[in-house]
Amino acid sequence: MNITIKGKLIALGGGDDDGLIKLIKSQLCSLESHIEVIATATPSASDAVDSGNAYKDAFEELGCSNVRFMRIDEEHEADTPDNIMRISKANVIFFTGGDQVRLAEFLEDSRLLEIMKRRFIEEDIIISGTSAGAAVMSDKMIYDGYGHYSLIKGEMKTTYGFGFISNVYIDTHFAERGRFGRLAHAVAHDCNYIGIGLSEETGIIIKEGDQVEVFGPGVVTIIDASNIKFSNTRKVEENEPIAVEHLVMHLLVQGYRYCLKEHLFQPVLDEQSEENNLSEAV
Repeated sequence: MNITIKGKLIALGGGDDDGLIKLIKSQLCSLESHIEVIATATPSASDAVDSGNAYKDAFEELGCSNVRFMRIDEEHEADTPDNIMRISKANVIFFTGGDQVRLAEFLEDSRLLEIMKRRFIEEDIIISGTSAGAAVMSDKMIYDGYGHYSLIKGEMKTTYGFGFISNVYIDTHFAERGRFGRLAHAVAHDCNYIGIGLSEETGIIIKEGDQVEVFGPGVVTIIDASNIKFSNTRKVEENEPIAVEHLVMHLLVQGYRYCLKEHLFQPVLDEQSEENNLSEAV
């Protein structure tokens, strides 16, 4: 049975995130909406506090009046009654950048994450993040692999993420840090996954768990392994290069989208264009 996901996932590839903050604000029905900022991905406690408060200030400068910074780290556990109450009524949950493995470790198997996932499916809320906060969104994530070395078996590493969306790898700082190899390797190894590479200052909105739309000035790279004819990723020995036949790539910019379930690249029609098309069809 197909379940329609009601929440929106908004992910940025890193870099300047003023556009991301403005986009989130534009999606809110009310400036009094509850926004929770989680900076757990930042390893240093003092830096995490600075980062969390900086994002709180950024939202407040745009007029958002109900923004809070939630501390979850070595000294602050996830499943406190206060945190559970706040996440249960949050309209936006925002994860900052840093180390996605650290972020996953502090929230995995927590009641807090389970509440987030349930609400994301059942309610019209926004789950958002930048850099590490974007990479952790899917059920699996890449956390290691550098340049051409990532095309060597054993150099690209994956682990489990938050699971707001499944069968997708989201990689960030994609063009700027030369991460094509590791994303291609990941989807070649897991052919039922689609790779999404986000350039800096550029991101995606995923609606209904399927429709990937682009925002920002850069390019989003889609790597689709569903029609691979040959791959040696599961047979080749460690430290040997991989070989893959018929890996498909798409480049998306603002105004285009990719439908994950249908493996379909298409332009995004505005409401007026859709009305005109319906009129012509009649």
